[in-house]
Amino acid sequence: AGMKFVLQYLGCFFAFFSAGFLIISTWTDCWMVNADDSLEVSTKCRGLWWECVTNVFDGIQTCDEYDSIYAEHSVKLVLTRAMMITADILSGLGFLFLVLGLDCVKFLPDEPLIKLRICLVSGVLLLLAGLPGITGSVWYAVDVYVERSSLLFHNVFLGIQYKFGWSCWLGMAGSLGCFLSGSLLTCCMYLFRETSSGRFHSAYSLRKGYSSAVTVVTNPHLLPSQTATSKMYAVDTRV
Repeated sequence: AGMKFVLQYLGCFFAFFSAGFLIISTWTDCWMVNADDSLEVSTKCRGLWWECVTNVFDGIQTCDEYDSIYAEHSVKLVLTRAMMITADILSGLGFLFLVLGLDCVKFLPDEPLIKLRICLVSGVLLLLAGLPGITGSVWYAVDVYVERSSLLFHNVFLGIQYKFGWSCWLGMAGSLGCFLSGSLLTCCMYLFRETSSGRFHSAYSLRKGYSSAVTVVTNPHLLPSQTATSKMYAVDTRV
């Protein structure tokens, strides 16, 4: 039982921070940052939704939002948005299901099998959340690196060159955390399924035995009336 609690709480810990990292990564503005900080008087960051410029000397930040979501954008930007939003939704649902499946939460306290299945659903959702999250963040980072390397290889200097920033790193960390928490929860389900099944069947047997005992206790009250009725029918038959 103690090991089960440890696995559940570890899964909850990683699921909470992983979902938070994915959401913060999706809605922050530093997926790409200018690589030549020493030569610039401002730091330029690009996110999935806007681009921000921060002055190095006074720290003043100005941000420009991208065009409407229906406008024409690069394939990299559109697919990364879609994958990260999907990862946010799945990880958020996985964390909510996990909270309901924890043994310390008074939700279906007499149904251990159902709570374990809720933990399994949570683990599956977190594993699924990790797939689009890691795909979107790694693909975005690799694309930025390849673009920068190709420009350097061809000796093309555009004035501003980018590398992937901390928002992209958060997306990778959140995705890996989803994989870890999902693995812990699915293992928790399969390791303790038989134990919970035994407890469920033993509780069912106790309830069944209790109901049988009540029936046995109540039956003696019915026997005299049944005996009298049978004797009456026997007298009528003889007549």
